[in-house]
Amino acid sequence: MEFSGLALWADSAAERPSWVRGTWRVDGGVIRRVSEEQSAPSVGFIVPGLVDTHCHIGYSDTGSVDEAEMVEQARATLASGVTVVRDCGVPVDNSPAARATGLHLIRCGRHVARPKRYMRDLPLDVGDQRELPAVLASMAHSSDGWVKIVGDWIDRSGGADSDLMPLWDPAVLNDAVAAVHEAGARIAVHAFSHGVIDSLIEAGVDDIEHGSGIDADQASEIAARGIAVTPTLRQVELFKEFAAQAGTKYPVYAATMQGMYDMRREHFQMLVDSGVQLLMGTDSGGYQDHGTIGGEIDLWLQWGAPREFTIDAATWVSQRYLGYPGLVDGGSADFLILDEDPRKDPLALSKPVRVFLDGVSAWERPSA
Repeated sequence: MEFSGLALWADSAAERPSWVRGTWRVDGGVIRRVSEEQSAPSVGFIVPGLVDTHCHIGYSDTGSVDEAEMVEQARATLASGVTVVRDCGVPVDNSPAARATGLHLIRCGRHVARPKRYMRDLPLDVGDQRELPAVLASMAHSSDGWVKIVGDWIDRSGGADSDLMPLWDPAVLNDAVAAVHEAGARIAVHAFSHGVIDSLIEAGVDDIEHGSGIDADQASEIAARGIAVTPTLRQVELFKEFAAQAGTKYPVYAATMQGMYDMRREHFQMLVDSGVQLLMGTDSGGYQDHGTIGGEIDLWLQWGAPREFTIDAATWVSQRYLGYPGLVDGGSADFLILDEDPRKDPLALSKPVRVFLDGVSAWERPSA
């Protein structure tokens, strides 16, 4: 298969991609640029597949789903232009969704939390936190190189004074992260509050999920240490609802959530300006529907991220962070065909004409 167009392309994974015209050939699941001229029919715009670094395929607002529904979730994800997903915790085996659709799925296994310190039925609870390093080391060997823990959650034992509180003692967290790294894996951590961030930085976690409590000094240190942050802006948009639900029963927690909601735009702009490596993630499965990365991209743009920055984060930046090269010469032919210029409107990324996985058309927009 040969085609011409304008592509977000790099000659190797060591190079920063740029927009180039030319002709490409796909053969044996590999893509190569065969000419700088447009010597084949033009398909429009060619971009690396999108990445959802925080997704829960196999889960919905009603809980765990069966195999047929998780396959449909994967298909909806592909239809939105996403070719790589990091599953950030589900209590079921969602590998059948990847086998049925070809979606590149990186499994974290289950969330790990402490009893009564996360959503019911979703995590693996560790009663004695001293067991956390061994639990995570075991999970690291059965996952796809990632594990996920809950770093903070409301501690309701304080009654009206209850608020977001860290789950783990810093010494335990340090040992747990070291055990994960020794097992050859990386660790992502759910973190809403400011109070948990310093312990995550010192422990050397790899990716902070949400990160809504990070301040400017912490962001500077996170950037210096190469820790990534997945800001999940659509989830942060729900903080006002979470505050209202807490109401007068947990007024301190409600004020914390409302405060982060009120500062959400300024906070995200601070993260963008800080140089922290930001990853694109929807937190779909539960509060967010699957296949809705367009909504996340839209909020990045609304809240001040430059268009080029947003395009890069949604494609090759998040791909390379997860071990995929992006769209490179001699690389896997995972890409999107677009009929609108994403440089003018990055939302075009989530409205592909066709989605290719390993050189095979995995999804095509239905005819009008």
